[in-house]
Amino acid sequence: MNNNKKRIYIIENEDGFKFSEKKRVVSFNRVAFLFFFILFIFLLYSTKIVYLGSSSPKQKYQMTNKIKNYRADIIDVDGRFIAKSVITYNIGVKPNLINDKKKFLLKLKYSFPELDFNKIENEIDKKKFFYLKKKLTPQKSEEIKLLGEKSLILEPKITRIYPDNNLFSHTMGQIDDENFGVSGIEKNFDNYLKTNTEPLTMTLDKEIQFLVRQELLNSEKIFKNVGSASILMNINNGEILSLVSLPDFDINKRNNISDKKYINRATKGVYEFGSVFKTFTIAAGFDEKLIEPKDMFNNLEKKINCGGRTISEYDEDLSQNLSVEEILIKSGNIGSVKIGQKLGVDKIKNFLTRIGILSDIEFDIPEIGQPIPFSWGKCKLLTVSFGHGITTTLIQLAKGYAIISNGGYDITPTLIKDKNIGYEKKKRVLSKDVSLKINQILRRVVTEGTASLADVKGYNVGGKTGTALIVENGKYTKKKINTFASIFPINEPKYVFIVMLEDTKLSKSYVYNYRNKPGSFVGTPFNTAGWTSVEVAAKIIEKIGPILATKY
Repeated sequence: MNNNKKRIYIIENEDGFKFSEKKRVVSFNRVAFLFFFILFIFLLYSTKIVYLGSSSPKQKYQMTNKIKNYRADIIDVDGRFIAKSVITYNIGVKPNLINDKKKFLLKLKYSFPELDFNKIENEIDKKKFFYLKKKLTPQKSEEIKLLGEKSLILEPKITRIYPDNNLFSHTMGQIDDENFGVSGIEKNFDNYLKTNTEPLTMTLDKEIQFLVRQELLNSEKIFKNVGSASILMNINNGEILSLVSLPDFDINKRNNISDKKYINRATKGVYEFGSVFKTFTIAAGFDEKLIEPKDMFNNLEKKINCGGRTISEYDEDLSQNLSVEEILIKSGNIGSVKIGQKLGVDKIKNFLTRIGILSDIEFDIPEIGQPIPFSWGKCKLLTVSFGHGITTTLIQLAKGYAIISNGGYDITPTLIKDKNIGYEKKKRVLSKDVSLKINQILRRVVTEGTASLADVKGYNVGGKTGTALIVENGKYTKKKINTFASIFPINEPKYVFIVMLEDTKLSKSYVYNYRNKPGSFVGTPFNTAGWTSVEVAAKIIEKIGPILATKY
């Protein structure tokens, strides 16, 4: 081998570059090697980034699932995230790997100035391992890596986040620390969410949900109610656009909600709803062809006694001569009792079962209440006829109103988009004639009767009010459940919308504005549904109506 080969070196001077055969410190070969090595690393890293960015949802699922317990995202009807799985990092400390404790703590103070360093120093001295911080972002984890501390251990983890905090708390439910569903959609669809890559699409509309919830929160400031609930559902396919229950909670905090005030009032709460049941009694009479809208009930008693209890009219001045439609429009108790007596126990019981009031309901979340069983008898028939002494859930009430207004077709309430796809109105449980008659009367309840505050211009709202006393420890209290069950547009029914307010109070300062004529007045005349839940429902319909009209 020839050891006398010349090497060429590059010399930089004021005149530029020149070549020399003299040996210099830095050789051309070494510079070239370093350049290409750095270029190789860069290309390798870039390729990895491109791969990750272009990988399919299935590939991403496989990668994230290797970490632990990946869950598919949950989105609203417009594809907006309701629940999302993201990669975060838990940072732990192994004290035995710390070389310089003082230097170590100084580095931590730079990255985590908010931490209690007296506590950290104490844990370093006493523990073999402890967590310094949990749920760090990928960006923050990269910052930690740059500290160059072997004692800091980064653990990747799938974290479930809910961008809207409280907005869907009762429907989404909660997961445990291992990302297993323990309530709500997260529980009922736990297997799907853990084994699929595609998001689970809800029927819920985030924009509408926000507006409904906001108005229900506002109602608490006005009527001082302790809780509320609402359901907005398409009466033709059972898809629920909004389901709200208050109080709610921030599901990002994963609290174990044991306080009964956090019950899902829309699905789990079981209540007497009062006069909204009169609609069912009259619809049952139409279905059995025992009554017609114009049929008269004359010389109605002011009071009826049964089983030591007295049934009377709420309005003492109510006429004793009422037609069937007037009984519903003016919410007559005695007239409803008379129709119930014409029906008898078997017929009214059968009717309520067919529309889903008495039977258990299947739903997409496990938190479902069951009507309190009772024994039918002469007196029970009378009270059930005007909505007292019988309980059900708000979701069942919504289903019942949907059936009697949609032409008599059975429907299945759902929160899952396209669950009822291909749904055909095959199962008719009531005649179309029943719906036509009931809808006409429900509209008059709004234009002439107890729900006049709901006459929102342009939306043809129909509905029925209901005021019932709350039962506590087996006894009726003075507290009230105020409910308004509405259908709109009543001329071509599409939505059932129910608002329930629990334990409302009179508001002396609230200003009511007439919607169908000029003028206003101050102060709640009565603590009934017509002055509370109807007003709240009308405000909501005014806000969501334009969205529904243009979007659905």
